[in-house]
Amino acid sequence: MHKKSTLDIPKTNEHIVNWLKTYAENARVQGFVVGISGGIDSAVTSSLCAQTGLKVICVEMPIHQAANQVSRGREHIEQLQKRFANVERTEVDLTPVFENFKQQIPQSQDLTKLNLSLANSRARLRMTTLYYIAGIHGLLVAGTGNKVEDFGVGFYTKYGDGGVDLSPIADLMKSDVYALGAYLGVPESILKAAPTDGLFGDDRTDEDQLGASYDELEWAMLAAEAGQKSENFAGREKEVFDIYSKLHRNNLHKMNPIPVCLVRR
Repeated sequence: MHKKSTLDIPKTNEHIVNWLKTYAENARVQGFVVGISGGIDSAVTSSLCAQTGLKVICVEMPIHQAANQVSRGREHIEQLQKRFANVERTEVDLTPVFENFKQQIPQSQDLTKLNLSLANSRARLRMTTLYYIAGIHGLLVAGTGNKVEDFGVGFYTKYGDGGVDLSPIADLMKSDVYALGAYLGVPESILKAAPTDGLFGDDRTDEDQLGASYDELEWAMLAAEAGQKSENFAGREKEVFDIYSKLHRNNLHKMNPIPVCLVRR
């Protein structure tokens, strides 16, 4: 059971859909491209985009992907296509591209750094693919990051899944995303699945990587925004607050604008 959202979900849904339509109209584009992972964030984002009535291309980009992630993604797309005539599906198997990429690049004896660099490279290959598809169809790449990931702990790949044209759910906490997903009829298999970025080719979850659940990180983010300090907490709360604070500090380079060396003032 996830933390309960405090938002008016029907109004939130309507607000985001109208925002997407207005943005697309002002940008003079035909619709959106969304990378589908089999997770809740991409399922909700694509469902919101579908409601605009504009063209939506759901793109599957497996790279040695776990079978359950692939099946969840396909289940969602099939359901979405039955409900919305404006939704299309494209699959680009990036596994051979990724394997060829690995053969051409320098290797490292530091396995931790090597595996992380390769994981981020997967995300960047997917970003390149989404922008190619968006380019040939005159569409925008819709981001799938939520507020905790994008502005709290920075849990995304710089110029990977962080490389998007617009972010429809980036002001929603993870609890809001789950509530919106249930309202939108996202498949139960996705609502119940443990969140994972699927970038390492194993079964590690987001919680395994982060050291805390999204409910815990959401609490810590709100506490930090309220001006709370580590010394105000004890036990698991202190542990989670410290995890959040460290991740936020270490990943500010993703969240802040690119530093510019000013010469002319």
